[in-house]
Amino acid sequence: MTDLQSSVAELAGLLNQSQNTIFFTGAGISTESGIPDFRSPGTGLWNKIKPIQFQDFVNSQDVRNESWQRKFDGDVMARAEPNAGHLAIQEWFGAGKLGGVITQNVDNLHQLSGLDEDRIVELHGNATYASCLSCAARYELSELREQFQSHGEVAPCPLCGGLIKTATISFGQSMPESEMAKAQQMVEACDLLIVLGSSLTVYPAAGFPKYAKQLGASLVIVNREATDQDHLADLVIHESIGQVMSAAVTQAQ
Repeated sequence: MTDLQSSVAELAGLLNQSQNTIFFTGAGISTESGIPDFRSPGTGLWNKIKPIQFQDFVNSQDVRNESWQRKFDGDVMARAEPNAGHLAIQEWFGAGKLGGVITQNVDNLHQLSGLDEDRIVELHGNATYASCLSCAARYELSELREQFQSHGEVAPCPLCGGLIKTATISFGQSMPESEMAKAQQMVEACDLLIVLGSSLTVYPAAGFPKYAKQLGASLVIVNREATDQDHLADLVIHESIGQVMSAAVTQAQ
């Protein structure tokens, strides 16, 4: 048996023993669907494009126009599809297992995999639609794209006059209190937390795996690169998430 096979078997055993499993997912699970990550040295998007600060978006029409131009010019998320990692999670919970997903991703791929919405906590929002910053009314991107292409800007919310923005948490924007509270409740109830594709460097979200371990849950980290929390984990696997999760879920059933 290879080291990878041994690790997958160990992960399958932990899944079998678990009564309540939380998957904590980051950009690494979605790179396998062709979505580039943001922070990898040399290749991350933020090495090529300076991120737009929330206050700059709010205060400047020019910055808002630039933000929408970026969104509509290079929306790789619109073409992405769930990969083996997303589908393995959906398969696990589709079998009636307790638990859910806490995700740092904004790509909607967990929903597209068929996972029930009420099992998913999106810590950084969702980039596949927009919402009003004042009244939270939802707007579809296809409608806003047509408006932007016709007028060169996205108009204020017709319901309240507030600014419309993709439904994501931008740099300098407060984390959503309700989602953070729900994630904390999920972590406190779990006995196994599996990190999939997160560098565990972005706080406060990255504090959840450490918190789960402190509360006595088993901690597994599956990530291509080492993380600062590898030393806390019961099992660390530096391999493809889709390959590992597909094999582990199959063995555990």
